[in-house]
Amino acid sequence: MAPNILFVFTSTDRTLTGAPTGWYLPEAAHPYYVLSPHFNIEFAAPAGPNPPVDPASVQMFQDDVKFLEDANVQSLLAKAKKLTDVKVDDYEAIFYIGGHGPVIDLAVDPANIKLASEFYRAGKLTTAVCHGPAALVGATDASGKSIFAGKAFTGFSNVEEEQVGKVKDIPFLLEDKITSLGGKYEKATAPWGAKVVVSGHLITGQNPASAQPIGEAILKALKS
Repeated sequence: MAPNILFVFTSTDRTLTGAPTGWYLPEAAHPYYVLSPHFNIEFAAPAGPNPPVDPASVQMFQDDVKFLEDANVQSLLAKAKKLTDVKVDDYEAIFYIGGHGPVIDLAVDPANIKLASEFYRAGKLTTAVCHGPAALVGATDASGKSIFAGKAFTGFSNVEEEQVGKVKDIPFLLEDKITSLGGKYEKATAPWGAKVVVSGHLITGQNPASAQPIGEAILKALKS
């Protein structure tokens, strides 16, 4: 039996300004196609089945629409578990997909905070891309400290957020929030460049361009 990886999606389809949102298409598609030949992947979201995809990401990343048309993926989305039904022991790794949704729901969802903390404390790969690290802001280690305290990390930058004009759409800026928890922010040399940071079993990616590289980093970590 191949080991299991849990992909976690947002269940939020609107930002704070009422704009459509959801999970970001390439940030699920690219890691999925890197990892699915080697691992069994399952999906989960706070509300369970059929988490909403960000319509803007579908328009911008037409090459990745094949992910939405993939019969296996459609089945996984339809069967997505509620976070309250997930058992940490069943998985080797957890991966949080970005989009603005996670900043709104996963960041404060008690079931998610418990789950992320359990994954991290069990020494299992705890990974996220773009806005996905927002899902980890409540996660703590065994001593009760933020899992980011004293650790290098990346995620969607303040500059990138300003460039997409979404600062008012979310409750906090990811870079600022995790820095306030004691994380040491790193980013690509230019906005929108690929960047992945590996800090022990915490792996983060900066933006959509980092989706393929973080998939490869997760693969490498699980193979080693």
